[in-house]
Amino acid sequence: MDAEWKKTLEDGTEIVRTCAWSPPGCHPVGCGLKLHVKDGKLIKVEGDPEHPVTKGRLCVRCLSLKDYIYHEDRIIYPMKRAKEDRGLDKRERISWEEAMDIFAEALKANQEKYGYEGSCLFNGTGRAACIHAALGCYSVLQSPNQCYALSGWSCYGPRCAVVNFVAGAGIPEMDYAAGFPLRYDDPSFQVPNYILVWGKEPPKSNSDGLFGHALIELMRLGAKLITVDPRMTWLATRSHLALRLRPGTDAALAMGILNVIINEDLYDHDFVDKWCYGFEQLAERVQEYPVEKVAEITEVPAEKIIEAGRALAQSPSSMTWGLSVDEAPNGVQTGQALMAIMAITGNLDIPGGTILGPVAGLGGAEEKDVPTQVPEDALSKKVGVDKYPAVGMIQNTVHPDLFLECLETDDPYPVRFAWLQSSNLISPTCSAQPSRWHKALQKMDFVVATDTFMNPTIMAVGDLFLPVATFAEGDGVVFTHFGSNTTNCSAINKAITVGEAKSDPEICFMLAKRIFPDIYTASVDELVHGYLSGLGAMSGAQNWYELRDIGTAQVPVTYKKYEKGLLRADGKPGFSTPTGRVELWTTMYRNLGDDPLPYYFEPKMSPSNTPEYEFILTTGSRRVTSFHSEHRQIKNLRDIHPNPVLEMNPADAKKHGIEEGDWVRIVNEHGSARYKVEITPILKKGVVNAAHGWWFPEEDPNEPNLYGVWKSNVNNMIPHGDIGKIGFGAPFKSAMCNIEKAE
Repeated sequence: MDAEWKKTLEDGTEIVRTCAWSPPGCHPVGCGLKLHVKDGKLIKVEGDPEHPVTKGRLCVRCLSLKDYIYHEDRIIYPMKRAKEDRGLDKRERISWEEAMDIFAEALKANQEKYGYEGSCLFNGTGRAACIHAALGCYSVLQSPNQCYALSGWSCYGPRCAVVNFVAGAGIPEMDYAAGFPLRYDDPSFQVPNYILVWGKEPPKSNSDGLFGHALIELMRLGAKLITVDPRMTWLATRSHLALRLRPGTDAALAMGILNVIINEDLYDHDFVDKWCYGFEQLAERVQEYPVEKVAEITEVPAEKIIEAGRALAQSPSSMTWGLSVDEAPNGVQTGQALMAIMAITGNLDIPGGTILGPVAGLGGAEEKDVPTQVPEDALSKKVGVDKYPAVGMIQNTVHPDLFLECLETDDPYPVRFAWLQSSNLISPTCSAQPSRWHKALQKMDFVVATDTFMNPTIMAVGDLFLPVATFAEGDGVVFTHFGSNTTNCSAINKAITVGEAKSDPEICFMLAKRIFPDIYTASVDELVHGYLSGLGAMSGAQNWYELRDIGTAQVPVTYKKYEKGLLRADGKPGFSTPTGRVELWTTMYRNLGDDPLPYYFEPKMSPSNTPEYEFILTTGSRRVTSFHSEHRQIKNLRDIHPNPVLEMNPADAKKHGIEEGDWVRIVNEHGSARYKVEITPILKKGVVNAAHGWWFPEEDPNEPNLYGVWKSNVNNMIPHGDIGKIGFGAPFKSAMCNIEKAE
């Protein structure tokens, strides 16, 4: 890439090269941008053609960055509100000095009354704040209670747990040559024969940092797709095989594919003999899942299951798995079976296969070198990890379902100080039963929020608002897969200043200096850039400023790391598991009280278990115009998708007298939600798909309306605590419901 990160044209326009993350919300792909700035204002956004992966391509959200940054409703100064005015659209502007005083005094009062464990930090997903949440919670609040309020930690957490327990490695991803300067022309790369795309639509979601268009590039080079999705997506229509399973039956389908590979002797004997543990037990277990039985459970024809098994045994083949694996109580078993498919076919960590990362995760951003930490006696009180230790081990956070119960009951102790860090948790983005979270948060003595816009959660309970800078307004680092499988690491370069908004690390260190003036003696700038240098160390740069000059550093790809001692702390060949092998029979599952072999169980809410409901309800499919609950107030994006949409099969709509554009109510025993129907044949009969993240910034912000957040809140229909045995997974993709026409 061009070594200059900033250029000045003759007319005074500055062109700042940077890479995107957030805010606004986005997964950490690190798309390359050139920001044109004139007289201190952003005037143009374009893609950077020199970026080695994105090559100048941008989504509509990046192209709308100006509209987001300069929106009239954006909050760009610190604000406070009296506690008695919670839920009312009342607030006044204050200085950062006053804001920090309010924060510090409230925190100190809370600690004196309730101890360090009496506070918590809620982090969102996707935004860069999820990386900085550990800094805010453990080093600023000194609290053990960092919470991601998604029931069952059902986003990325289950997959992180699976790969850690099964292979002792970082999250796996399809090989798309992202670390090679020559990309697909590198002589060591091979194009996959088949790519298994399980519960994911990368071109729309760019999930977890995977640049979705790379899948299209590989298809052009000859790779064939096998998609697993109840919807006939754009990718599915272009796939060699489209396996349209019944939602919630993923584990059964994966076991059926394993049955084919093992019983037809299609597995890689050499890899299994050298690098796998428990193959004989797995081979015995898959006999419980003959193809005909799996076809009956999943509604995928037996011949397609057989063809999928035979195709994936052709090496190299690859896999990319998505949120649908996580959002099921049976999800960690699905992931375990998918890892087994890649392992026994010899497709782990080979050119054109499924690449493993080093052991890391969201908790990997916790700062060893930051001098303030949670006191040991408070750390031992982290909520929920005694019952579900896997969540504490993998994510280093509280267990979200048990934390809600803690807030409601004060058991094991009261929590009365909350920091909402880029989390709009009562909108239908993460929490199951958000009305319960809403009520529980009202018990707080003090709530501070860091964000860009007012939202329903902050309006309901926020006392202090600290404005967050967009990625165009602050320095930062972006790395794919949250650092757990990094193909490229890039600098985020400040181009403009808007109001008094600060980046998340700036806010954390400003507060740290206010609370611990004798410990944090360096300037905020020095603290921030030292911290960013640590996060960017995987780039090979000596510090953040060197990374800024590099722009985007591609992280070299090393294949077969298990042969080279690169997956183990002791440097020996093998995997970082108790047996040193890929554990098809998984020691950690047994130690955590679960079956060490993968298995399938029917969802609690399913056509057979809850026949009073007609439809399977799946949620959360992506639209490119929004990221979770963000962007609803950006006119050009909202014009594309103006309403919350429920996708419905034509036969189901005809049966109920529903026409295109009708409004309906989705109903079950847990709640209801109002949606506008889109009739489409892409959906299986008997399945409906509800968009997530909806609220209405144009509506009354005051309680009880809260921007209309309860109207189309599909998460009120997801049961609380319907999670897997080791604490991961929830039925966001496989609840049940009925549909009725609405006024």
